Amino acid sequence: MKYITGLINLIISLIISTIIIYGINIIAGFAGADYSFSHGETFMIWILMAILVNNCLKR
Repeated sequence: MKYITGLINLIISLIISTIIIYGINIIAGFAGADYSFSHGETFMIWILMAILVNNCLKR
């Protein structure tokens, strides 16, 4: 049962981190900034944001 809960938390944190990353990028685009990320940079930001969201979910 702990595995299923952990897997659900992982999926939720990955989805929420994706929404946050693209939301910030879109808002910055409306402000006139032009951000382009390589695949490696996007992956690192995505994983770090997922870790942050996962730590926030635990509280």
